[in-house]
Amino acid sequence: QVQLVESGGGLVQAGDSLRLSCAASGRTFSRYAMGWFRQAPGKERALVAAISWNGGSTYYADSVKGRFTISRNNAKNTVYLQMNSLKPEDTAVYHCAARNTDYSGTYYSALAQYDYWGQGTQVTVSS
Repeated sequence: QVQLVESGGGLVQAGDSLRLSCAASGRTFSRYAMGWFRQAPGKERALVAAISWNGGSTYYADSVKGRFTISRNNAKNTVYLQMNSLKPEDTAVYHCAARNTDYSGTYYSALAQYDYWGQGTQVTVSS
């Protein structure tokens, strides 16, 4: 079992930056592939970025490429999402998710592939 707790959301202006953190419980965090998803009002939850267990493979949605960076620190059981040049369309609840991969060096892009979810943190970007 893994429990995930997100933090770092808030209200910012367009062009600002935020760094989201997702802290995981348990001693086997390093074997999990991680993902950041977001859900805006009236829209489906969608993948923003994903990372393999060791950070060797990453994925970004086209809408955030060049602006967002996903990273992880396995010693701290934490995954991060650095968000730069924020836009109003980035406004959403951001959730982190984990999938046990037993050290497979891949990331995962589908909601159904993830086993554990955090409650989410709100990011609001004003114009």
